[in-house]
Amino acid sequence: MSTPSPANTAAAAPETVKTSNFLRQIIEHDLDKGTYATRRWAGTPGDAAHHAAGQPDPAKIRTRFPPEPNGYLHIGHAKSICINFGLARDYGGICHLRFDDTNPEKEDTEYVNSIIDAVKWLGFDWNGAPDAAPYQASDYFGFMYRAAEYLIESGHAYVDEQTTEQMRANRGDFTKPGVDSPFRTRTPEENLRIFREMRDGEHEDGSMVLRAKIDMASPNINMRDPAIYRIRRATHHHTGDTWCIYPMYTFAHPIEDALEQITHSLCTLEFEDQRPFYDWLLERLTEGGLLAGPAPRQYEFARLNLTYVITSKRKLAQLVYDHKVSGWDDPRMPTIVGLRRRGYTPAALQVFADRIGVTKSDSWIDYSTLEGCLREDLELKAHRGMAVINPVKLVLTNWDDVMGAGHLEPCSLPALPHPPEGVESPVRHFTIGKEVWIEREDFEEVPPKGYKRLFPGNKVRLKGGYVIECTGCTKDAAGTITEVLATVVPDTKSGTPGADSVKVKAAITWVGVADGVNAEVRMYDRLFLDAHPDAGGKDFIESLNPNSLKVVTAIVEPSLANAAPDQKFQFERHGYFVADRVDHAAGKPVFNLAVGLKDSWGK
Repeated sequence: MSTPSPANTAAAAPETVKTSNFLRQIIEHDLDKGTYATRRWAGTPGDAAHHAAGQPDPAKIRTRFPPEPNGYLHIGHAKSICINFGLARDYGGICHLRFDDTNPEKEDTEYVNSIIDAVKWLGFDWNGAPDAAPYQASDYFGFMYRAAEYLIESGHAYVDEQTTEQMRANRGDFTKPGVDSPFRTRTPEENLRIFREMRDGEHEDGSMVLRAKIDMASPNINMRDPAIYRIRRATHHHTGDTWCIYPMYTFAHPIEDALEQITHSLCTLEFEDQRPFYDWLLERLTEGGLLAGPAPRQYEFARLNLTYVITSKRKLAQLVYDHKVSGWDDPRMPTIVGLRRRGYTPAALQVFADRIGVTKSDSWIDYSTLEGCLREDLELKAHRGMAVINPVKLVLTNWDDVMGAGHLEPCSLPALPHPPEGVESPVRHFTIGKEVWIEREDFEEVPPKGYKRLFPGNKVRLKGGYVIECTGCTKDAAGTITEVLATVVPDTKSGTPGADSVKVKAAITWVGVADGVNAEVRMYDRLFLDAHPDAGGKDFIESLNPNSLKVVTAIVEPSLANAAPDQKFQFERHGYFVADRVDHAAGKPVFNLAVGLKDSWGK
């Protein structure tokens, strides 16, 4: 088998200068010392003998992203993806994508496929090649069983037949040590016999577990003989019914890292208390010759805490199954599929992950930081277009006399006002005629102080078109304005000689009645009104924002009607929008509000 080269790649994020943090300092220290310089890599994961037959590892470091395929990834996972894949990319390493599929009851291929798609969309490849298959913890079940037998034979593990309640009571707490199990003194031979009976299905689910034999008086409760294997008759999505015993996560995870020759195992702070067992297990298996050294080291960083967001898989599932949202990819959801459908870009999420940094202490990141990263990315990329979201008709009463009855005047504007250097902006085309649509808020019959748009006697420019002078309006029987009336000022078309001969204080957006296209526009806002919707045991459902989605029929210029699904635009004046990747289609345009032009939630 050929050895893959360290070629993890990702779409370059807008910011190229990487901020130093404690993880980068650890990696740079290890590289300077040559901590992992002697490692060998056989091309695939394996035990000590497997890698001893390999070549010197071409990857300077190896990191991993090991999601459990029991749900859709969210913004917190995006941070972890960017950290693990980004560090491997920046230091000549390889990041592994591994499915931690050791719990057969909660995992599904639907989640496997969604995770693969999310990592690819964020711009990363894994395991040393763009088309490499992800690794799966379940492929290592055979070695994990072998490692468990070794621990039993070496006196480091025993089968415990206490009930769950007895084990919990005998575990002790932070003020008192645990009590040894009455089964702790069994001989290795007896433990091995019973463990093999567990494997062969001779005992009932929950009737016994295999525990590591460490120290029931340890101040770290996680070191008080933790369970490492349990009986669980369940069909696994990958291994089927091959096994009826399954390893516990805390036992499986360090073994997975070691088989894959991971150097820096990066995880969030809730795993800090598990690090002593991580090290203990790898020391036992390395000294027994089962695993190659030097062993991986675990380092913890603070998880992402984002205001106005929940990231609990259970609570996100509740939102989906109780139909509070339309699905896992609802654009209000913090899932990666939801963010993508909302209009977020891989580059924006990478910048966000880099900007919030990596620390050892928990802190809250304001949601506006995430929104700001998207604005920055789309500012120079998103094509402009005009859309009228709350339309009222504007009638140019002298149009037929000045321009000719039925005449439609072609107009154009650049799609990118500030194109990259050396790039010519595309041009968008539309027409103006006797009737156009304008925003209802652009007319006031009695204007407030400082109002510069349409009111009787005032002149404004229709952007990309002509200067017009407002003459009044018409109303229905209820007093609602049905039409705004104005006259067109000849020879003032934008881009023509004399266009600036009439000075105005405002230019407004508009869409021609003749070529405007109706579009469904989904005005999304934050899903919760409370910055910390589930803090302190609060019922997060009570914090749901009743106005987090408003659906309107807008009128858009022709260039927007021809958008491709997932294409981003700036609707001038309104914000950044994306053509919905699910529902948008030719003849049925659907746009989602990704983010406003400015923070509307700022204090």
